[in-house]
Amino acid sequence: MALKHRLIEAGFAAFRASGAHRAVSGMTRGCGVILALHRVRPFQPDIPGYAPNRLLEITPDFLGEALEAVRGAGFELVSLDEAARRLREGVDAPFAALTFDDGYSDNRDFALPVLERAGAPFTVFLATGFLDRTASLWWLELEQAIARLDFVELSRPGCIFAGPTRTAAQKSLAYERIYWALRARPEAEMLAAIGELADRAGVRTADLAEAAFLDWREARDFARHPLISIGAHSLSHRRLAHWPPEAAREEMAASRAALETRLATRVNAFAYPVGDPASAGRREFDLARELGFACAVTTRPGMLFPEHAGHMTALPRVSLNGLWQDPARLEILLTGAPLALWNRGRRLNVA
Repeated sequence: MALKHRLIEAGFAAFRASGAHRAVSGMTRGCGVILALHRVRPFQPDIPGYAPNRLLEITPDFLGEALEAVRGAGFELVSLDEAARRLREGVDAPFAALTFDDGYSDNRDFALPVLERAGAPFTVFLATGFLDRTASLWWLELEQAIARLDFVELSRPGCIFAGPTRTAAQKSLAYERIYWALRARPEAEMLAAIGELADRAGVRTADLAEAAFLDWREARDFARHPLISIGAHSLSHRRLAHWPPEAAREEMAASRAALETRLATRVNAFAYPVGDPASAGRREFDLARELGFACAVTTRPGMLFPEHAGHMTALPRVSLNGLWQDPARLEILLTGAPLALWNRGRRLNVA
């Protein structure tokens, strides 16, 4: 991944130096953008130098800067429902919608005050298993297990690792290797392997969820805020493409039903857990449409174009990534030029 990060940085540098992103923005910016966020909080790693999930969080200060950059680039901040309406009806005015995945309590504690000051509506996609304290938080479990262990050994199909994890650098290397090896495996295998490490390290999912996520009562209070809309994010945060169709359907339909009943709110949108092509594809897009979701979002990177009106359950998003917290980089991204390169000129990535 270090090579990938260097390539991304080189790309940003090339755009800054050439200004090419401005020259092509008329073709690449599209009609709007959906921004994807997870955590918002001051950055305070438990172990300095070891923060493998850093990309999933930004600081409150950067969130404020990002909102200014979005508006400065000519985008109107609107709700996701309004963004979907404008996309369907072909409204010719650049718009941006903010979305937060998973239901972290710092969305309330640190993001909400920033969003209130900006008058910015946003959607929070909730996985009911996180509210229940029952679903696996596998990325956090792996992070915490490696944080606690001085030596990690794992022997699973497709993932054999043994090495010391005393220093931050050793822990980071272990996380990187284990994470990506297990991500390539069927999800059931990945969950079992990480569960084994978590048990060995004394990491309990319920404790992690209690520390980091809203519960049902807090979510109900949060959902009443006039700037907030609630979307579904499955029951257990499964990567839906890895499971049989009936299981995927249940994850999608039952999570919406539970949220609508227990939060007394309408749920029109769905966010696919993880959301990359290996986690959600054509089958899941069709399921979301059959279940009547007005729109559904992926983590496939891209701007919105009029052609997306025919693919409302396969919408791309642009991540506000914790590794690139710089308004200048965001301004480049919002021209759509880097995303056009990433997508090899395709406006649609819906297969």
